[in-house]
Amino acid sequence: MHEKKTEMILSMVIFGSIGVFVRLIPMSSAAVACFRGICGALFILLYSAVRRIRFKREHLKRNMKILLVSGAAIGANWILLFEAYRYTSVAVATLCYYMQPVFVILLSPFITGEKLSLKRLICVICSLAGMVLITGIASGKSIAAGELRGILLGLGAAMLYASVIFLNKRLKDISDMEMTFFQLLYAGLAVMPYALMGKGAFFPDMSALQWCVLLTMGLVHTGAAYTLYFGSMKTLSAQTTALFSYIDPVCAIFFSAVLLREPLTAAVIAGALLILGPTMVTEMSSAKGAEKGN
Repeated sequence: MHEKKTEMILSMVIFGSIGVFVRLIPMSSAAVACFRGICGALFILLYSAVRRIRFKREHLKRNMKILLVSGAAIGANWILLFEAYRYTSVAVATLCYYMQPVFVILLSPFITGEKLSLKRLICVICSLAGMVLITGIASGKSIAAGELRGILLGLGAAMLYASVIFLNKRLKDISDMEMTFFQLLYAGLAVMPYALMGKGAFFPDMSALQWCVLLTMGLVHTGAAYTLYFGSMKTLSAQTTALFSYIDPVCAIFFSAVLLREPLTAAVIAGALLILGPTMVTEMSSAKGAEKGN
């Protein structure tokens, strides 16, 4: 159990550092997303072959439409998130991205018929208050055009990821490894035409270090991180998984301040507590309730 917790924490730390790596790659966001999806899928395919994990064709056929749509949504989600990193700080982009649980809460009554409880409503209100703080609207200052664009891109990425969560709930009789492989592959293939039609070369002139960073993003931040995450999730409780998932944004904010030297204001810290705190408590409560139900 201790080993699986270590794997879960390691995967979250890796996910939390992706913003720093994106900043070091002089490629378009679409090209990075394309490379990440295909490279990550190849890693998982190789890992599955070594571990003799077989993918069943009938599972793919049964879930083909949902996998195609969700894969495309993941690819588009990456593009928006990577673009958000370019227009605003990694910390602000990450906090906007972690509004995803709020979108899930607000849309659940219409999509899954789940009731909006008082606890969830409070979570939404706190998160919205947190967004007001990190944008600086509360202080009365105007938001720069680039900063606003980064915030909107981050929120757009969160909305797309929320759609993936709803789509994944409709998948039937497919393992986590199968789901991840096909979604990563479809994510890379879906954004490839957009990446090829973009301005500039698909692979611009890059230094050896930049190529290493790109390969690390594909192999470590995607293939290895997803493998560690799903491998540990099967053993750990839902409540532990929900708690550990918040290591990702905390690390992203830390790396933003320490490695990228991006300003971490009191408003951003307070906004982070309002956005992450209530959603963490809500998700842990939901996970605890699900475990009792089992």
